[in-house]
Amino acid sequence: MTQQPAFFIPHGGGPCFFMEDPKGMWTGMARFLESLPARLPERPKAILIVSAHWETRGFAFTGTSQPSLIYDYHGFPPHTYELTYEVVGAPSLAARAANLLRDHGLDAHVDPNRGLDHGVFIPLKVAFPDADIPVVEMSVEQGFDPGLHVAAGKALSILRDEGVLILGSGMSFHNMRAYGDPRSSAGARAFDDWLTETAQSNAAERADRLAQWPDAPSARFAHPPRQEEHLLPLMVAAGSSTEIGERIYNEEVLSTALSGYRF
Repeated sequence: MTQQPAFFIPHGGGPCFFMEDPKGMWTGMARFLESLPARLPERPKAILIVSAHWETRGFAFTGTSQPSLIYDYHGFPPHTYELTYEVVGAPSLAARAANLLRDHGLDAHVDPNRGLDHGVFIPLKVAFPDADIPVVEMSVEQGFDPGLHVAAGKALSILRDEGVLILGSGMSFHNMRAYGDPRSSAGARAFDDWLTETAQSNAAERADRLAQWPDAPSARFAHPPRQEEHLLPLMVAAGSSTEIGERIYNEEVLSTALSGYRF
């Protein structure tokens, strides 16, 4: 099969794409997500998506064949808790992914019961509305070690040659107190510029830079301490590729620069 790419995508704010949006705040991001299928060389055999909203000791993968949805957002309109995404899982892919990590000395297991959180079903409902591609969700490791997540991506890279699309679902900027404040723009842009330069580096330099990401300009403004879970899916996507990355989405939302990448 043709090798699939790996993407880091923004998943927005809660169920934002399925709510009234009179100012068009989420229109650009939605259009980007809708463009993902056209960016693929062929239809994926399955999707392995790393969500910022699932933290575990070691890495975990959803192993159910009929995943439920986890509405892990709060204070939104009632209809957003009735959204559906009737996709099937891929237990064999979950088992293979866990084995690949263990073969590389990483702790990993399959969770046979967990459903898909909104970091998964919300962006996929926009990008792949027919829900006709099997999906496995992957957690981030609760120690938040960037090098560990890059290593996990490297261990999973062979799956791309087997027709599996790897997605990292998070946000390149995730400081909840800073969203919507015009004073946030400069710091957010500084980190975004560094992140893009890092993504566009060769694989070895990229891994080194990502391992030291807290030292980047405005890094702890963009992702406050112990809140960097929304950046970690990027580490997995980046680690799964030996190619130079490309920024394929960039927009200012709520006074902060946000980006998406292809690796």
